[in-house]
Amino acid sequence: DDVFPRLVHQDRVIELDRSQPEFVQTFPGYFSKRVTDWRTEKGKEMYAKHDKLLHKLSEKYGVPPHYLLAFWGLETNFGSYKGKMPVLDSLATLACDERRSTYFTQEFLVAVKLMEREKLQKEDMIGSWAGAMGHTQFIPTTYLAYAADGTGDGKRDVWTSPQDALASTANYLKVSGWQRGMPWGFEVVLPEGFDFGVAGLDQRALPARWRDRRLRAARATTPAIEALADGLGEMSLFLPSGHRGPAFLVTQNFRALLRYNTAPAYALAVGRLSERFDAAVPLVGDWPIGDRPLKPPEIFTLQRFLRKAGYLVGDIDGVAGRKTIGAIRAYQREAGLIADGYPTPGLLTHLRQKNKLKN
Repeated sequence: DDVFPRLVHQDRVIELDRSQPEFVQTFPGYFSKRVTDWRTEKGKEMYAKHDKLLHKLSEKYGVPPHYLLAFWGLETNFGSYKGKMPVLDSLATLACDERRSTYFTQEFLVAVKLMEREKLQKEDMIGSWAGAMGHTQFIPTTYLAYAADGTGDGKRDVWTSPQDALASTANYLKVSGWQRGMPWGFEVVLPEGFDFGVAGLDQRALPARWRDRRLRAARATTPAIEALADGLGEMSLFLPSGHRGPAFLVTQNFRALLRYNTAPAYALAVGRLSERFDAAVPLVGDWPIGDRPLKPPEIFTLQRFLRKAGYLVGDIDGVAGRKTIGAIRAYQREAGLIADGYPTPGLLTHLRQKNKLKN
């Protein structure tokens, strides 16, 4: 009775939902705005300030300090910007939008429960356009399930306590399958004539299989000096910009990062930023120059063509998620193209022309 009459539809939230930078920017464009010198230097400063806490959390949860700093930096610039959108209004708006109504309805209802339990005012609940809150931006259901007390005062205050927020992030990663002592991944060099059809986050293989395919670590100076050691478990070959860009073998810990945010660009940014708190390690591979990402309406068209051609892509939603990438790769393989699963304007043109010929 108190909350519902005061809810306000937020048109801006729908606009932001349709233009998430993780999905509409090129990888180099995305990284240049997130893995920055400022975040690197500020992260080192915060490392020194919270050294004891970070190592205490690392010992308890198995997550190294530099990953927690990377999340904190990427989410809120180390607490300096936690969002300015009214969380309940944002979640209610998204709950009434067809694209992900069920998901955001649940988040909205949990947010109302949290407001009551934590004795918060509606005006106190300010966060991101998607309803994430606090120093490391927890959505309501994640807070309810995984928020932790980092100060020992019996509270789980992710809004004003960086200690609680960092403890909550460490706990969430541990529950998400984080493996102590394992890197997130590492850059690799591919041999000539490589079969790109084995790439993709939906495909996994043990290190021995990647050794058989003649992959090697790009730099011996990385933490992955024994990069293809059998103890790393199953890994996936990730090509963020297709076959022309850098290549990475990613581990179970990369998949744990994806639990925090399902966008591979975000998980890669966490991994790369975390490395910079020790020492910046430049990539061996170059990002493609001149590439532009497909816009959501173009991806929508691409998905429609793929479905019409008999390839399953999941929802036709204008977002190049894992199912769409898998469908692209399957189509490329059968069409005699390089099967890297990467959506490009050239691929869309190819599908349009083929569709015209059929008609």
